[in-house]
Amino acid sequence: MREVVLVTGAAGFAGSHLLDLLAATPEPASSPVPSAAGRATAGASGFSRKIVGWTRADVDLLDRDHLRAAIAELKPTHVYHLAGAAHVAESWTRPAATLATNILATHYLFDALRRAGGRCRVFVPGSAHVYAPSATPITEDAPIAPASPYAVSKVAQEQLGERSVVEDGLETVVARVFNHTGPRQSPTFAAPSMARQIARIERGLEEPVIKVGNLEAVRDLTDVRDTVRAYALLMQHGVPGAIYNVATGVGHSTRAVLDTLVGFARVPVRVAVDPARLRPNDLPFLVGDSSRLGAATGWKPRISFQQMLADLLEHWRGQS
Repeated sequence: MREVVLVTGAAGFAGSHLLDLLAATPEPASSPVPSAAGRATAGASGFSRKIVGWTRADVDLLDRDHLRAAIAELKPTHVYHLAGAAHVAESWTRPAATLATNILATHYLFDALRRAGGRCRVFVPGSAHVYAPSATPITEDAPIAPASPYAVSKVAQEQLGERSVVEDGLETVVARVFNHTGPRQSPTFAAPSMARQIARIERGLEEPVIKVGNLEAVRDLTDVRDTVRAYALLMQHGVPGAIYNVATGVGHSTRAVLDTLVGFARVPVRVAVDPARLRPNDLPFLVGDSSRLGAATGWKPRISFQQMLADLLEHWRGQS
């Protein structure tokens, strides 16, 4: 049977890197087919294992009827549901939009897939921000305690995924993804914000002062290219209904991220804390144990912390 793969959010940060990965997969390909994407998503593709090209269509995932029609036409066999609101801090200022984009759109997608019939594997990237605070690396069995509108939306998204296995007959696999960064990530996030500021300072476009938020928070930071490789492996080998952490198991403070980037800078820079960049509720430590993922797929990170940040800075140096 021909495989038709739908990637929602394909024009976004992780989505674009996932398309790069799938396009490089050395397996026979079929012709591209029409595909759906849109406001809560952007860009999608149909292919068999490897992309040889893709089509893009604007489909609002919050438009239930339009989404049903698009899914009925596409009849995907695999769905990577990467579309959604991804910013913790913004969820405090736009809670309604965050909840709608992450919960309601996911519900409409599962509903459309159920109505389309046929066997379908679905991958949903949840978030490590659902976990309760912990001073040690977190396993999937750790308690949850969502502390932001974003985290609440991701818990609900997980539960929709679990329900889709039992009630809709879908083969849905959920990940709890820890922080990740790399080229193309929005500068509203900490690491790309620092890298962008350094690149602009080097070009003389800004004063030599990097504005930062909380530098003491410790995060498990994976290169996005390793992250999407985990997604593809879980699509193939993940157990429907199960949850898998995607993490390196190593924590780095935001200060360590800053110091590494500053070490790559070509000109002297200073650092200033910007109160506007501080979150109302910021977990002090968030590091994951991805043993379950490794056992199921053999995944482990390949790109080092230093290389990840060097590539991130080079990306911003190349922006106009």
